[in-house]
Amino acid sequence: MHKKQALLALSLLALAGSAAAQSTPESLRAECAAKHQPALSAKPAANEHRFVYYKGQYRGEQQAGKPLACAEAQYAAFLDTLDPVRVMSAYPTAAGRPSTKP
Repeated sequence: MHKKQALLALSLLALAGSAAAQSTPESLRAECAAKHQPALSAKPAANEHRFVYYKGQYRGEQQAGKPLACAEAQYAAFLDTLDPVRVMSAYPTAAGRPSTKP
């Protein structure tokens, strides 16, 4: 019985590993947003709104507990630093993939 449980556990680990290896554009954007969160020195007041820009591109309004999305230029630069296999699994034909090239 223990061999069957061990075999089942190993197969589940293999499936989880293959699922983690597959990337989607949404997961890559979430990873970029988590990596590039702006650091603010003071907590905003209850009636204060903070709008965040990155190199002239609007990223959004910073709200407590919600990550800001990366700007397109920031996301394209982030994709250039990733493993090409992960990027190709998210964008197999490169259609819709942002580029840093003009």
